[in-house]
Amino acid sequence: MTKTIAVAPMMAWTDRHCRHLHRLYAPNLLLFTEMITTGALLHGKQLHLLDYDAAQHPLAIQLGGNNPEDLAACAKLAERAGYDEININVGCPSDRVQRGTFGACLMLQPDLVARCVEHMQNATSVPITVKCRIGVETRGDEGRHATYEFLHEFIRHIVGAGCKRVYLHARTAILAGLSPAQNRSVPPLRFEFGRQIKQDFPQLELIMNGGIDSLDEASSTMTWADGVMIGRAAYHQPRLLSELNGLLSSTPIDDEAKLLNRYRTYAETRLAAGDRLHDLVRHLLHSFAGQPGARRFRQTLSDHPRLRSEGIDLLDDALTCIEQRSAA
Repeated sequence: MTKTIAVAPMMAWTDRHCRHLHRLYAPNLLLFTEMITTGALLHGKQLHLLDYDAAQHPLAIQLGGNNPEDLAACAKLAERAGYDEININVGCPSDRVQRGTFGACLMLQPDLVARCVEHMQNATSVPITVKCRIGVETRGDEGRHATYEFLHEFIRHIVGAGCKRVYLHARTAILAGLSPAQNRSVPPLRFEFGRQIKQDFPQLELIMNGGIDSLDEASSTMTWADGVMIGRAAYHQPRLLSELNGLLSSTPIDDEAKLLNRYRTYAETRLAAGDRLHDLVRHLLHSFAGQPGARRFRQTLSDHPRLRSEGIDLLDDALTCIEQRSAA
């Protein structure tokens, strides 16, 4: 089975511009959209959320919802838009998501998640996948939903419904008392749950997520898992994406300066299409980390008066900071 390395869906981060940048750093990694709710697509009529550039393939869309019929309708829209994979969010612990009764709290309803998978698979030929935690904790449940037995039962339901790939975040989701940020660090990592799931469901394609922020950790995890999903480390260390790409392909990646000049061409096109300069350059602030000129590069891109009044010249000036220091 071919290994998979994916960049996690991250709200307010993995928009179309971020994905274009990540694709430049890593031609072979699987990219994800931000989570898009079924309500936004079906009732909010925000079909522009499905837009992307063809260069971003392979590309998965993540959907948030709990109604099998609505998810099936959105799966049809995603297939029509050309996405390579459709993922159901059963892992987000935020209060907003809980109020909508989807995300991690859906792990408490494995029958419903299984029905969602079945309806979506019946509506489309695009692979339907699930992203979840190893369990959930709620007030007064005394840890009943954070055991391996609970996770095994959840996986059994969705595999029985036809799900062939699961992205497993190796932490429980604590649904009361912790913020989403705390839920990414406070619950301990339990990768042994993932190892056991792979043994108990050998035909399931298991992609591990959570705390994987180096090439060595990814390589080690992929000795027993079918792949890894990288979250915030991908955003804060974009060069890590190129290193990870090397696990999938021997084709060399351009140096960072050349990659950013290619992004400049993309940015100029998007500015002409009406996109805002700030939205295009905010994802570049972690590029060139540790290199001569990086601080001045970030300062230039963070010049708010210029962001409001200028165009591609601002990015040109920022890139010049790197070129001048490199030539010095």
